[in-house]
Amino acid sequence: MFPLIVTIWFVLVGISLLTVLYDALVRLPVSWVQKLAWILVVAYTGPVGLLVYFLTCRSPGPGKHDTYTRATWKQGVNSEMHCLAGDATGIFIAAAIVPVFRFANGIDLVIEYVAGYAVGLFIFQALMMRNMYEGNYRLAVRKTIFAETVSMNMVMLGMIPAMLLLNHFLLPDVGGPLTGKFWFVMSMATIVGGLTAYPVNYALVRKGLKHGCMTIGPDDPFRGLRSGEAAGEHAGHLSGPAAEHGHEGQHIHEEKPSHEGQPSHEGQPSHEGPPSHEGPPSHEGPPSHEGQISHEGHGAGVAESDDAAGHQMGQLSLLTMALFVAASFAMFFLAAWLTNLAVPIEFVR
Repeated sequence: MFPLIVTIWFVLVGISLLTVLYDALVRLPVSWVQKLAWILVVAYTGPVGLLVYFLTCRSPGPGKHDTYTRATWKQGVNSEMHCLAGDATGIFIAAAIVPVFRFANGIDLVIEYVAGYAVGLFIFQALMMRNMYEGNYRLAVRKTIFAETVSMNMVMLGMIPAMLLLNHFLLPDVGGPLTGKFWFVMSMATIVGGLTAYPVNYALVRKGLKHGCMTIGPDDPFRGLRSGEAAGEHAGHLSGPAAEHGHEGQHIHEEKPSHEGQPSHEGQPSHEGPPSHEGPPSHEGPPSHEGQISHEGHGAGVAESDDAAGHQMGQLSLLTMALFVAASFAMFFLAAWLTNLAVPIEFVR
């Protein structure tokens, strides 16, 4: 019975992958990073991922994508896809390699966690998002590490129990990465991991601590308001609250008070001596960027004087971030411990 289920599943995965490949590459008005994320997630989750793609990201028609994806819950899904694609890719790679070494299952899980975290943070987050930080890779790592950590923990919170329980009770003797059962288990685990990671991604987007996915290119109704090359590909990534209020805050240069049209002082009597500094307050120094909405980064920003361009999507104190990270690890270890009661997690053979 299971071989038939596995066969049907992979037929559906193939159809789903071809569908999202065509749709994302031909008609989806989002950044290439978001397109890649959706393609990978659908490759891992098949028809389930394709259904979520149609519900939350696929443009219903020309010029309608921005409105269709504006809801915060959809922004949360699109934001999570970027994390899930990177984390699952690292986990899949590690899971395909570790059987060769015949480690205890606990060692396998540690390696898979490290691989998923490394690929998610250093490649899918920092490397692919570095243009949001003027090409500064180290800054990109620092800005994305918080959201990646809590997201990764929530992904693994779902994937570890799913992998161990399926392997132990439903599909014993799954075999290595050359078997269909192995990839079926990994697909099911990715689906569960996506479900458990959604609440934290939704919360981060809603609080403006993580970007969502918005329209770019010709379908972007605010394309003419974006300035500079950097706004081209990534300017569509707004936080949840920003998306709810439309694209306010993108009129960056229009918000500055204009001094044109003020009465000319030419011809007025000359006042010899040093010019007086009395009068209106001085506006010396760099122009203020208050009220702007930053499109930077995948994670929360920490208040720093050297922050690139002085922009942040949202801010949490170091203490608050530490508490969030600690809570995510606590939930992750609790899930692993509960799973261990049914399927022993061992570190020595």
